[in-house]
Amino acid sequence: MKRLLALCFTFFTVALAFAQETIDSTANARIRKEAAENSRLMHTLHMLTDRYGPRLTGSPNHEAAANWAVKQLTEWGFKNAHLEPWDFGHPGWMNEHAAGYLTSPVRDNLTFEVVAWTPSTKGVVHANAVEIAPPTTPTKEELTAYLAQNAEKVKGKVVLIGKATVVPVNFTPAALRRDDATIKGQFDPNNPNAGRGGFGGRGGRGAPPDPTKLTPAQMNEQIDAFLVANKALMRINDAAREHGQIRAFNNRTFDLAKAVPTVVLRNEDYGRIDRLLADGETVGLQFDILNQSFPKGTTAYNVVAELPGSDKAGEVVMLGGHLDSWHSATGATDNAIGCSMMMEAARVINALGLKPRRTIRVALWAGEEEGLLGSAAYVKQHFGTFENPKPEYAGLDAYFNIDSGTGRVRGAGVFGPPETATVLRAALAPFEDLGVAGALANTSRATGGTDSTNFSNAGLAGIGMQQDPIEYQSATWHTNLDTYERIVPEDAVKAVTVIAASVWHVANRNEMLPRFTKEKMPPLPPAPGTARPATTSSGAR
Repeated sequence: MKRLLALCFTFFTVALAFAQETIDSTANARIRKEAAENSRLMHTLHMLTDRYGPRLTGSPNHEAAANWAVKQLTEWGFKNAHLEPWDFGHPGWMNEHAAGYLTSPVRDNLTFEVVAWTPSTKGVVHANAVEIAPPTTPTKEELTAYLAQNAEKVKGKVVLIGKATVVPVNFTPAALRRDDATIKGQFDPNNPNAGRGGFGGRGGRGAPPDPTKLTPAQMNEQIDAFLVANKALMRINDAAREHGQIRAFNNRTFDLAKAVPTVVLRNEDYGRIDRLLADGETVGLQFDILNQSFPKGTTAYNVVAELPGSDKAGEVVMLGGHLDSWHSATGATDNAIGCSMMMEAARVINALGLKPRRTIRVALWAGEEEGLLGSAAYVKQHFGTFENPKPEYAGLDAYFNIDSGTGRVRGAGVFGPPETATVLRAALAPFEDLGVAGALANTSRATGGTDSTNFSNAGLAGIGMQQDPIEYQSATWHTNLDTYERIVPEDAVKAVTVIAASVWHVANRNEMLPRFTKEKMPPLPPAPGTARPATTSSGAR
């Protein structure tokens, strides 16, 4: 009986809050029409990808893309469009050209991507391949001993690190969309499992690592130092993915002197060389790689522009995504389409002549791929934290974020009390026909995944828009396939419609979104290496 009464009370409270939300159906209809009939979305995407991609933080491409975004937003009528600098702390880097070939026992092309912040080859290099296979989870002492045994083997050679990964044929490919029943269950506030296990959600942390064992990052750093000290010519890593997919990240030290020229070779080529070496063949390779460093890249830039508010202009609703990308492709699904959606959503509002009560601010971040750095710098500079707020803190109503590819929006996760999600559910409800299911509140102040978590960490309403996966996690996320061609325009237009209407609603409410009181504000997560308390949070990437 108590449980039934509690459920009834919850239902009554939610229904009452829902009823208190005044939905501007006329504005919603106009937003749908403008987004569908006069879209600039794909042109914006074309410019960010085809003209300015890839957009690695600190690179000339990223700065050029940021300047173009400022110019475009200004032409659309936004005010105070500008770049906001922050200290990246590392020089920029860009690969200018790279070619590689198998030269013996047969001749063929190789398909690979260069690892960022690694050096060039010294012109065209010819060398034989060797392979070393370090233990998978060694202690520092165990890895040191293994590498010492192979020191003479790597001098003057192109070194393959590890045996080739066997990537089996996938008979159960990932779904491109999620069915409506699953989505409705995921965003049902009365479902005890709501928010768990959905695409874009946050999984469990798993068992803590063994402190006696090296992490993969620590192993890589030690192996890089070994290759430099023992005069290896190059390092090759296995992409370990199907159908020629390659993910190439960076030398985590950002110091070119601490690594040899390094590439990630597609699994199909890596496996071929691995098998030839196993036959006792002499495998000859040729590489020509030219990379450039840019000292001025130590200063990176966020893009910021505004649609000024009217009677509540001192309060701000933000929307954005990260403009930077990895360098293996043009960064379309991650995250040029997200930036294009947010720019377009704000453009739609402005093009209709709608005058928001609160200021609407678009932000495009740098440094997300290196650790959410640009948005972290912005939040620190402008807002501070709940525990140590800056003057602008009180005026930030919400920050909407999108960062999961080309799929249509299916719901939202928001940091805040349950009433915050109730407001968003009311704003999203008119778009059920577009596949939108609702919103859920969460209590997590942990950072990670995407830029909205920096706002949540500060105690502000970070809103993550959840999307259909399409090919994001399965094929395009951080890979050499992340290009303009992988975008589904009709899904992206639907997402623009939902975002524009949601931002418009929040920007015009009489009150700001509900916030946690001082007594109910969740604590900051413990520092790394300390015990973690139990958590009840769930939310969106």
